[in-house]
Amino acid sequence: MEDITKRITTEPGKCGGKPCIRGMRIRVIDVLDLLSNGLSYREILEELPDLEEADIRAAIVYARKRMDHTVIAV
Repeated sequence: MEDITKRITTEPGKCGGKPCIRGMRIRVIDVLDLLSNGLSYREILEELPDLEEADIRAAIVYARKRMDHTVIAV
């Protein structure tokens, strides 16, 4: 099974070092914004034809992993 998070790249000189999809200038946050605005995968792929469905899934997985942190209650 492919590790889809490898589709997420970060380059200091590209998009301010923000995580992007496969080295393109399509940021993870751009994909997440489209999803949060109610666009379907199909609509996103029409809007950004260089993307693949796995790229959208990778953006979601990446965001989920970034949000996974331990909370210590004192």
